[in-house]
Amino acid sequence: MDLFGLTFEGALNELIAFARSKMDLAAVFGLIGAAFFVATLYAKTMVNLRLANIVSSFFFMMYGYLAPALPTFLMYLGLLPINLVRLVQLRDLIRKVRTSAQGDLSMDWLKPFMKRRRFKTGDVLFRKGDRAIEMFYTVSGRFLVSELGVELPPGRLMGELGFLTPDSRRTQSIECIEDGEVLTVTYDKILELYFQDPDFGFYFLKLTSERLLQNIARLEGIVERQKEQLVAAGLRPVN
Repeated sequence: MDLFGLTFEGALNELIAFARSKMDLAAVFGLIGAAFFVATLYAKTMVNLRLANIVSSFFFMMYGYLAPALPTFLMYLGLLPINLVRLVQLRDLIRKVRTSAQGDLSMDWLKPFMKRRRFKTGDVLFRKGDRAIEMFYTVSGRFLVSELGVELPPGRLMGELGFLTPDSRRTQSIECIEDGEVLTVTYDKILELYFQDPDFGFYFLKLTSERLLQNIARLEGIVERQKEQLVAAGLRPVN
């Protein structure tokens, strides 16, 4: 092969000679940083992406220091702690979700991603059949599941089933029966957290499923008590 009077072998030798002339410790760090930066493009989860970014930022920072290239050094000096903090936050979130799914089913780990909203007596948070786009966590006040006559005290999650239903529709209506405050989070935010790490999605679905089973057991208990009351009153319960 001849290109502009230069053979392929000659071009390769020139490239190798150029690389050798420029290859020092700074260049080695830069190449390693570049390799890990490329790896971030193939990361399938946010955790792996953050890890690759951390390694890449470290080696690019060292390259900037040794080159020397002050803008490069300062940029990656700033990116390194940002990626470290985000990685710690993400792993902490996964740990809390896992603990909740295996323990008390608490949803406290979700609070940092929620927004505060107030409701007054008589306000309807949502009605059965409405389009579902967010979940609620009760902080204060009292809320009623209209169709079931079940009251929800502070510390309860509302509207999570809309996230799981195929058509994203509300399965019940919720009304405020005493002025109160709730925290809200959109389903889009939940999906964002899921795509950052599939572990989050697994434990979140496990958590919501277990809470659903708790609600079913609670409703069965209410039905049984109503039957007992009917029997005590001398009436025959309807099956």
